[in-house]
Parts: sequence; C-alpha cells; structure tokens
Amino acid sequence: MPTTRQPEVLWAQRSEKVYLTISLPDAKDVVLKTEPQGIFSFSAIAHGESFSFTLELFDSILPEGSKTKTKVGSRNIICSIQKDKKCWWKRLLKSEEKHPYIKVDWNKWCDEDEESETSIGSDDDFDDGENDESEGDDGMLYLPDLEKLGGK
Repeated sequence: MPTTRQPEVLWAQRSEKVYLTISLPDAKDVVLKTEPQGIFSFSAIAHGESFSFTLELFDSILPEGSKTKTKVGSRNIICSIQKDKKCWWKRLLKSEEKHPYIKVDWNKWCDEDEESETSIGSDDDFDDGENDESEGDDGMLYLPDLEKLGGK
C-alpha cells in the first residue's frame, strides 16, 4: 500500500476568509474538496509521491465562495476559503492538536484591529505565490531607521 505524505501548509485569515498556501512544487492530479461543516481535503501527486491531508476547520465554511489558484509548474497551491460567518477564528482547526506541517503565513497575516486599515473583502492577498516578497509591507522598515543604523 503506497504511503502518503503531508505537504507544508501555511495559513492566514481575515474576518471573512481563510487563506491556505499548500507548498507542493510541480503538483499534478490536484484534488481539493470543501464541505460546509468545515472539512477541507487535499490530495495530489508530486515527483511520483502521493500527498494528502484532511483538515477539520475551526468553524463552518461556504464551499461556493471558496477559490483555488494553481498553475502547472508552480511552487504553491493557493486556496481562499469563505467563512460561513464573518468573525475571527482563534485557531485554524477545531481541535487544539498540533500539526507540524501547518504554520502561520506571516506574509498574509493580519490582526483583527489591522483589518480595517487594509482593503477588506478584496482578494489582493490572493496572489499566485510566485513572489514571496510582500509589496504591502510598508511600515515594516523605515528609511529614517536605516539612516540611523548607517550613521553609527
């Protein structure tokens, strides 16, 4: 019986959506399934190996409002999952069990109090994952701070 592996999964959220980035270069035969009660299933083949996982998300979702971006030969499969209710989840999964392959996507992360400052409801963060540098990181590095460092 062939064994399956679990790819690395990065996640971030907004009040209306959860973003999952599945790191699996050159994935083929990708199958994604979302169910209203919050079940998210993934399977694919990459480099001759099977990869799959099923997540029981923290709360219910709207499968018809969910989108996926994948390109042949790309490094990542990007999923935007529509939450059933507009709210912030305290974690990704219903269970508190730790999964070593699931990590926070700090490039897409937004705190509850920061959401109103960003474009709510847009899929600007729903990029192709090919450019991991965030263009929206203004405020992360200030020019005056760099000048101070250089002047020491």
